[in-house]
Amino acid sequence: MKKILQIGTIGQLGWELLRTCAPLGEVVSLDYPEVDLTDSNGLRELVRSVKPDIIINAAAYTNVDKAESEPELARAINAIGPGVLAEEAEKIDAVMVHYSTDYVFDGAKGSPYVETDQPNPLNVYGLTKLEGEQAVAASGCVNLVLRTSWVYSMRQGGFVTKVLQWAREQEIMRVVDDQISSPTSARMLAEITALILAQGRSDVFGYLREKSGLYHCTGGGSCSRYEWAKAIIDLDPHKGEQRAKSIQPVSSEIFGNTVIRPKLSILNNALIQKRLDIYPSNWINDLGLVASGMLH
Repeated sequence: MKKILQIGTIGQLGWELLRTCAPLGEVVSLDYPEVDLTDSNGLRELVRSVKPDIIINAAAYTNVDKAESEPELARAINAIGPGVLAEEAEKIDAVMVHYSTDYVFDGAKGSPYVETDQPNPLNVYGLTKLEGEQAVAASGCVNLVLRTSWVYSMRQGGFVTKVLQWAREQEIMRVVDDQISSPTSARMLAEITALILAQGRSDVFGYLREKSGLYHCTGGGSCSRYEWAKAIIDLDPHKGEQRAKSIQPVSSEIFGNTVIRPKLSILNNALIQKRLDIYPSNWINDLGLVASGMLH
């Protein structure tokens, strides 16, 4: 049985990881304020005291808009902290698992991005997540960095629960149709993480040493946020509670957002399929699976 140190437990992904990683070994799970990614010395002391075989970092600064006014805090959480964890992982021969985002790209390619495409983040959030990827790689530790996109679950605060709330409050909903990517179920992402670690059996370090690095891992297929919202409303098992009579596609500019987001940031999953034998399921299928848990 392995010892796993999981940083981040109350977010969408962290919550799911607690369930999927439990069968793999002893999980030491911590979230803020028990652990603070801005406290480098504290992180080093934590890793040295726990002595984990695997470190999973599911914590991040994810408020894209607010990051523009708090760049140093976003950098400390998304880049410096993960780098410290990776450095400590390298010292004790532990595996480091980390998550990144499609926002490291500018969306200008016009087709799905592969891992070797040149990143060009458009905002502070994307930049700090890219710096986190680079810090983990620079540490030299055996690592698994999963770039993903539009992560959702039924926990409060995500896009799915927001759409369901809007549908109960507004007769006419307006959702942007010029941002296109791949919705990714937090449960699927957590299950894939656990499956990859389980493939290493008793020697996960040796297994991943040969396959260490960056992989794209998102729900299969793609859609606009407008198409995603329509699917959420269609799958709502409590349609009788909806006030919404129509949903209208609009451009991002109509909301006056000052933070630029990539317009087409689909990630290509071919590498994780080829090297790790992992086949992420289609986004619409995953959304259907969680439909029975939708709020009412």
